[in-house]
Amino acid sequence: MADRGVDLSALPKEVRDQLAELDLELSEGDITQKGYEKKRAKLLAPYIIHTPPPPPQNVQPPAPSSSSHAPPPSSSSRYRERRARRTHRSGGTRDDRYRSDIHTEAVQAALAKHKEEKMALPMPTKRRSTYVQSPIETRTPPDSSSGSEDETAVRRQSSVVAPQPQVNPNLQSPESWVNHIVQGSSTSSSASSTLSQEAKPQPQSQPQPQYKPQYQPLYQPHHQPQYQPQHQPHEQPRTAAVTDMLAHSRIAHSENSAPPPDVTAVAPPARGPRVDLPSNAVVRGMSRGQSRSSMMETADGVPVSSRVSTKIQQLLNTLKRPKRPPLSDFFTDDAEEIVEVPQPDPNTPKPEGRQIIPVKGEPLGVVSNWPPALQAALARWGATQGKSPALTALDITGKPLYTLTYGKLWSRSVKLAYTLLNKLGTKNEQILKPGDRVALVYPNSDPGMFWVAFYGCLLAEVIPVPIEVPLSRKDAGISQVGFLLGSCGVGLALTSEICLKGLPKTPTGEILQFKGWPRMKWVITDSKYLTKPSKDWQPHIPTANTDPAYIEYKANKEGTVVGVAVSKVAMLTHCQSLTQACNYCEGETLVNVLDFKKDMGLWHGVLTAVMNRIHTISVPYAVMKACPLSWVQRVHIHKARVALVKCRDLHWAMMAHREQRDISLASLRMLIVADGANPWSVSSCDAFLSKFQSHGLKPEVICPCATSPEAMTVAIRRPGVPGAPLPARAILSMGGLSHGVIRVNTEDKNSALTVQDVGHVMPGALMCIVKPDGPPQLCKTDEIGEIIINSRAGGNMYYGLPGLTKNTFEVIPVNANGVPIGEIPFVRSGLLGFVGPGSLIFVVGKIEGLLMVSGRRHNADDLVATALAVEPVKTVYRGRIAVFSVTVFYDERVVIVAEQRPDASEEDSFQWMSRVLQAIDSIHQVGLYCLALVPANTLPKTPLGGIHISDTKQFFLEGNLHPCNILMCPHTCVTNLPKPRQKQPVGVGPASVMVGNLVAGKRIAQAAGRDLGLIEDQDLHQYLTEALQWRAQTDPDHVLYILLNAKGVTVGTATCVQLHKRAEKIAAALTEKGSINTGENVVLLYPPGIDLIAAFYGCLYAGCVPVNVRPPHPQNLAATLPTVRMIIDVSKAACILTTQNLMRTLRSKEAAASVNVKTWPTIIDTDDLPRRRPPQIYKPPTAEMIAYLDFSVSTTGMLTGVKISHAAVSALCRSIKLQCELYSSRQIAICLDPYCGLGFVLWCLASVYSGHQSILIPPFELETSLSLWLSTLSQYRIRDTFCSYSVMELCTKGLGTQTDLLKARGVNLSCVRSCVVIAEERPRLALTHSFSKLFKDVGLSSRAVSTAFGSRVNLAICLQGTTGPDPCTVYVDMKSLRHDRVRLVERGAPQSLPLMESGKILPGVRVIIVNPETRGPLGDSHLGEIWVNSPHNASGYYTIYGEESLQADHFNTKLSFGDPHTLWARTGYLGFVKRTELLDASGDRHDALFVVGSLDETLELRGLRYHPIDIETSVSRAHRSIAESAVFTWTNLLVVVSELCGSEQDALDLVPLITNVVLEEHHLIVGVVVIVDPGVIPINSRGEKQRMHLRDSFLADQLDPIYVAYNM
Repeated sequence: MADRGVDLSALPKEVRDQLAELDLELSEGDITQKGYEKKRAKLLAPYIIHTPPPPPQNVQPPAPSSSSHAPPPSSSSRYRERRARRTHRSGGTRDDRYRSDIHTEAVQAALAKHKEEKMALPMPTKRRSTYVQSPIETRTPPDSSSGSEDETAVRRQSSVVAPQPQVNPNLQSPESWVNHIVQGSSTSSSASSTLSQEAKPQPQSQPQPQYKPQYQPLYQPHHQPQYQPQHQPHEQPRTAAVTDMLAHSRIAHSENSAPPPDVTAVAPPARGPRVDLPSNAVVRGMSRGQSRSSMMETADGVPVSSRVSTKIQQLLNTLKRPKRPPLSDFFTDDAEEIVEVPQPDPNTPKPEGRQIIPVKGEPLGVVSNWPPALQAALARWGATQGKSPALTALDITGKPLYTLTYGKLWSRSVKLAYTLLNKLGTKNEQILKPGDRVALVYPNSDPGMFWVAFYGCLLAEVIPVPIEVPLSRKDAGISQVGFLLGSCGVGLALTSEICLKGLPKTPTGEILQFKGWPRMKWVITDSKYLTKPSKDWQPHIPTANTDPAYIEYKANKEGTVVGVAVSKVAMLTHCQSLTQACNYCEGETLVNVLDFKKDMGLWHGVLTAVMNRIHTISVPYAVMKACPLSWVQRVHIHKARVALVKCRDLHWAMMAHREQRDISLASLRMLIVADGANPWSVSSCDAFLSKFQSHGLKPEVICPCATSPEAMTVAIRRPGVPGAPLPARAILSMGGLSHGVIRVNTEDKNSALTVQDVGHVMPGALMCIVKPDGPPQLCKTDEIGEIIINSRAGGNMYYGLPGLTKNTFEVIPVNANGVPIGEIPFVRSGLLGFVGPGSLIFVVGKIEGLLMVSGRRHNADDLVATALAVEPVKTVYRGRIAVFSVTVFYDERVVIVAEQRPDASEEDSFQWMSRVLQAIDSIHQVGLYCLALVPANTLPKTPLGGIHISDTKQFFLEGNLHPCNILMCPHTCVTNLPKPRQKQPVGVGPASVMVGNLVAGKRIAQAAGRDLGLIEDQDLHQYLTEALQWRAQTDPDHVLYILLNAKGVTVGTATCVQLHKRAEKIAAALTEKGSINTGENVVLLYPPGIDLIAAFYGCLYAGCVPVNVRPPHPQNLAATLPTVRMIIDVSKAACILTTQNLMRTLRSKEAAASVNVKTWPTIIDTDDLPRRRPPQIYKPPTAEMIAYLDFSVSTTGMLTGVKISHAAVSALCRSIKLQCELYSSRQIAICLDPYCGLGFVLWCLASVYSGHQSILIPPFELETSLSLWLSTLSQYRIRDTFCSYSVMELCTKGLGTQTDLLKARGVNLSCVRSCVVIAEERPRLALTHSFSKLFKDVGLSSRAVSTAFGSRVNLAICLQGTTGPDPCTVYVDMKSLRHDRVRLVERGAPQSLPLMESGKILPGVRVIIVNPETRGPLGDSHLGEIWVNSPHNASGYYTIYGEESLQADHFNTKLSFGDPHTLWARTGYLGFVKRTELLDASGDRHDALFVVGSLDETLELRGLRYHPIDIETSVSRAHRSIAESAVFTWTNLLVVVSELCGSEQDALDLVPLITNVVLEEHHLIVGVVVIVDPGVIPINSRGEKQRMHLRDSFLADQLDPIYVAYNM
C-alpha cells in the first residue's frame, strides 16, 4: 500500500487531519474504497521513504501480543470519533515508580515463547457510551517489551501500520479474516521477523480487505505441544477445508465489490407492539434445515455466510483446541460425582526430607536496668531526661512541625489518664474503669496526639484500640470496623479537636452513626481540655502482668476485622526482644515511615522507642505522596541510625532519586524493611541499594523482617558486620511451590522465584513449620508450611472471640502419626515459609494471599508481580492490581482486577489482558477465570491507599465493580466439568421398556379427560353456522359479546341476531364484490373486536375458509407487514376482509417500502356494507370439511398453519363448555389476543356455541389503562376469566405496588373463581405465584389462578375447569431432567425445579407419554413427548408444499408397540404424567399432566438436554439489572442475551455473574454474553420469546448490543 514506508506520527498536523477526515468519510460511506485509496496515496506521496524493511536479526521480536498486524480498531459500532494522530504515548514518569522490574525479563521471555503459538481471540464489542473513560487516542503499535529507548526506536520504525479504513468493525466479511489466515494479512507489519522473511510480497492488484479483522492473540495453554500454530506462511496453508473454501471466495471477490450494507443502523422494534416474526420465512412443511442449507454447507458445519459474526467464528477456532486435562469417556449421574476429579499427576513433586525440628531463638538476655513495665520507662525518662526529644512530627511539606520531649509526653499522658479516670462523668459516677476498651481515632498526620492518648490509656489502665479515622459512611470495610468495636465492647472514642471537626456529621451537627458501629461517645484529648491532676494523684504503675495492654486490629481474608489483644507482659517482652535483636541504644534517632497505630510502626516507633529513649521522626503517608524522598532527607539531616520502611518507600525514593544529589545514608546501621516477608521485596531492596550505595548506604544494613498481628515479630535479619558476605538467596521453582515443596529451580528460569531470608527467629522464641490445612502436622524440611511461634512476646487472643482464638493462639503441633510433640501452645503467624541453611527463615507468602486452585497453591502476590511485569505502563493505573479467588463450581477461580489508566486505549487494555493470560499461564501454570479493568481510582481503598481486597471481591460478586473492560476465560480454566454424556446405542426396544415397567409395577404413562357424554338438544348443531342461526331465531336479543375500551366503557355489543345479520351482509359482499368461490381462503385483518367475529361468521356463511391474521402495527410496518404478506401468500388467500383504516395502511406509501402493495388480493372493507342477504347460507356437505385455518408463529420462528375441521370446532367448543360449565346465563371476561390457538376459539367461537356472554378486553388497551382488566372483573362480578402471560406480567409489574390504590377504587376480586392463563408452554410458576400473592390483598383467591395447555396439533389439551382438584405442583431434579428422566425431590432440595400441572385434561382428550426416538410408550413419571388423541385434533398442516410425510408424522402416528390402532398427534412438547393422591369428579385418582418444554427448543449440550427457560431463570436471578434474557446455541456455543434495565455502566458487571450462575447451576460454560437494551428480545403475541429470531438477528449483527463478551 502507498503508505508502507511512512511514519504517520511524523507527518505534519494538517496532513494527519486530512487523513483522519478521509477515514471518517470512508467509515460513513461517503466515499468508495477505491476513491479512498487514491486520495490517500496522493496525500502521502510526498512523504514516502523508500527503505527496505530492516533486517530481521536487528528487530526486537514482537511479544506475542503485537500480533502480525495493527491493533484492531476500536470495536465501537455506534459513535465513531475523529481521532487525532499523535506520537507514541510515553508512560508518565510518575507511574514508573509503580513498575515492578522484578521479573520483567522472565515475563517477557515467557511471552516470547508464545510468539509462535498465536491464537485469534475476538475482542469484545462495546458501545461507545458504555465506557465513560476519556476518548480513545490513536492506535499506537504495541510496545512489546519494557526495553530501553534505543530498542523502542527500532521497533517503532519497523511497526508503522497502515491505518485501516474505518468500516463498521462489527461487520467483518469472512474474506478478510480468511485472507489473514491464508496470506498473513496484507496489513501485516514488517515487525514480525517470520513474516518479513517468508511472506511473499503481495501483488498490488490484490484488493485490500475492507474490514479490519479483529484478531487478538490468545495464549495457548502450554501443556499442549500437539497444537500446530494457526498459520505457517512458508508452507502451503492446510488450515482446514473451510479456509480453502473461503480462499476461493476471496479470489473471486472482485476489486470493486461493495462491502455488505451496514445493518447496525436499523433500530430494533420497540417492544410496544407485540410482533410475530417468523425467521426467514420458514414455513412448516419445508424443514428448517433446508431453508438454511445454503448457509450451512461448508466443511464442518461452520457457516460461511457473511451474516455470521466473524467474532464468533474466531471464538470457535479458539475453542477447538483441546482443554487442559483430557476428559474421560463415561458419565456418572450422581450429586457427589458431578465434578470431574482430576487424576493425580504421578510426576507431582512430593516432600522427601525428614521431619522438621523446632528452631530456637537465642536466649533473651536480662539487663539490670530494664523497667518492670513500659509505663515505668516513660516515668523514668519523663523525670530524668525531660528535655530529651521523644518525637518529631512533620507537616505536609516534610518540614518539622513540632517536637515532643519526654517530659511533655509524660506530663500530658498523666493529665489524660487523670481526666479519663476522674473527669468524664458527673462527680459521683466513674465512666471508665481500668480494663475498659477505648477507641483511638487519630489521623496519620498527628503522631503526637496519638502517643499521648496511647500512653495516657496505659497509665489509666484502660485498653486502647487504635482504629482508622472514618471518612464517610461508604468507607471500605467500615461496617467491619464496627464489628471490631462491638466484639471489644468499645463505647468511647478519643480523638483530637481537628479530627473531630473533620468527621462526617448529620444535618443537626451530630457525628454520623457509621454502618455497623455501636453508639459512641467522643472525647477530645487536646491539652486545653485536660485537667491537671492534684499534687497527691499519681498513676498506678504495676509490674507487667498478663492483663491486656492494648488491642491491635487486623482484617482477615474475608474482610472481617478482629482485635488481637496483647498483654502487658507480652508488650514489654516484645520491646525487650526487639531491643536485643536490633541492638537499640539509648538516645538513638529513628525515622519511621510506617503507620504508628499498628504493627512495626507501633512496636518499634512508639513502644520500643520509649523503652530506649529513642528520638523518633515520624513521616506521614501524605508527605510520602507529595515528596517520596522525604524520609531519605530526614535520615540525612538527623544522621538517623535506624529507618523503618516498606518496599513501597524504597521504590518511591528510588524513582525520585534524581531530584537530590547531596544526601548521605552513611549514618544508617539498620534499614528495617517491614514487608521483607513479601517474596517480591528482594528486587526493591537490590534496586535501592544499587542507587544509594554511592550515597553511603552499606549493603549489610538492609534488614528484612517477617511479622504478623498474632505472632508479632516472627524473625528479623540482624545488622551485619561490614565486609561480611551477604546472606545467600533461595531460587525456587514456582511449580514446586504450587505443590508446597521446595525445589531449587534449575530448568526454567522464567518460572523461578528468588526469595531473600528474613533473618533468624526472635530472641526467646521457638518456631515450627506445620501444614497450613488440616491438623497442625509438622512439615518435612523440604516442605512449605505455616510458621508457628511460641514466645512470651506475642498476641494472646482475638478479643471477645474465644472460638477463633483457640484455633490460632493455642496450637499444639503433632508429628506424622498425629501425636502432639509437647504441651506448649504455639501461635499461628499466617506466614508460609521454610527454614533454610543456618536456621535462616524464608517466607514465600501469606495464608490470606493463598489461592488453592485444583489442589495447587498460588500466591496472590506472585500473580500481581507477574501481571505488573507485563508492560503495565500503558494500561494499569499506578500499578493498582488486586488478585483474589472466587469459588465457582466446586473450585477456586482466580480473578484479577486492575485499575485502568484514564488515557489507555481499548486496544492497549485488551492487548495487556491477553498477555497477562499468557504470562500467568506460562509462569504459574494456572488459568485465569476473569480479568477485569476498572476506571482509575474506583477500587475500594485501605486507609493508606492500598486496594481493599475483600471489598473488591464483594463488589465483583455483587456486580458493583463497574469494569470498563473484562475478559472471562472459563473454557480454559474450568477443567472439572462432568464428563459429557455419550448417547448409548438403544439396545432396549420399546417392548422391553413396557415389559420392564409392568414388572416394576409401573403403569403406562397415560391420562384422559372425562367422556364427552351424550349430546344434549342444543348441542345437536354440527356446525357453528347452524348454532348462530338457531340462537338468532330462539333468543334474538341475548347479548353474546360486549367490547370495552381503555376507559372500561362499552364501545360495541352484539346480540345473537345482530351478529347473524352482520355475518349475512359480509357473506353477500364476499359473493358480490369478491366473487369468491366456495372453499377459497379469505384473510381477516381486524383489530381485536366484534368486527372480527362478524367477518369470521360471514366467511362461514359464504362457504369460504377464514384465515385470521394479526393486523400490521401502523408504527412498525417494516417489521410486522412482511409477516402479514407471508401468511396471505402461503394461504393463497383470494380476498382480504378488513376495516377502512387498515385498507388505507395496506396501500400506503410506508407499506410499499416493505412489501409489494400492487399485488394484494381483492381488499373488501366491511365498515359500511349495504344491507344485503346472501342467496343462501352455505352448509358444508360433511363435518370433516375445513372450517378455518389457524396460523401462528412458533417460538422457534416457524410459521405454521393448521387446518381445523367443522367437527373439530364443535368437539372443542363442547369440551370447553363441559369443562367450564358455560351456559347462556354465564358471563366470562377475555383479555387475550384473538388471532390463533385457544385465544381465537374463546374470543370468536365459544360464545356462539354455548350462549354465554363474553366481555372482550383487547390486551393493547391495557397499555394505556393498566387496571382495565382487573376493574372489569370486579365491576361485572366475573367468575371465570381468561388471559395471557403478557397480560398477567403487565399487571404484576405495573400494578403490583398499587394494590392499596385498587382497593380504594373498590376493586374486589373475591368473585373470581378461575383465572386461566392460555399458553402453549410450561406454566410460568414464578409469574402466576407472584400474581396470586400481589392481588390477594384485593380478594383474589390463591386457588383461582391456573394455566391451560395447547399446541399446534391440538389447540386445547388441558384447561382448568370449574370442577376437579386444584392444580398441583411437584419438584423435580434438574440433573435427571437433563438425562430425560424425572426424579421427584422435596421442595428446597438443591438443583430442584418446581413444575405446575398445566390444568385438567379436557373431556374427550387422551394423552400418552412416548419416547420420541423409539415411539414406544413410557412408564409413569418418565419424561417423553406428549401425544394426544381427541376429536378436536387439527386435521393437518396447511402448506404450499403439501409435504404429506411430515403431516402424517405429526397428525396420524401410531405407537410402535402397545396399542397399534389408535391414531395420535405429536404435540412436540416434552412432559410426564403423574398419578396424584387427589380425586377427580368421578372419584378416581387424578392423573396430572406436567409440561416441561418444547422439543424443538431444547438445547443439546455436552450430550445432555437443556430447556432454555431453566437457564434463563438462573440468568435473570444473577443481577438486579437483568430485565429479561434468552439463550440459544450456535455451533456448540451457548449464547446468553440479557436485557439491561440499569445504567449502561452495569453492562460489564453482568458478564461474570451470568457466567458464574450458569456454571454453578447448569454445569455449562457460556460462550458469548450479549448485553442489549430492554425490548430487544422478540416476544410473540402469546408472550413467548422467539429465540430463533433473536439468534438470526444476532448472527446478522442486528442487535446493536451494548456489550458482547466472548468467553474463552
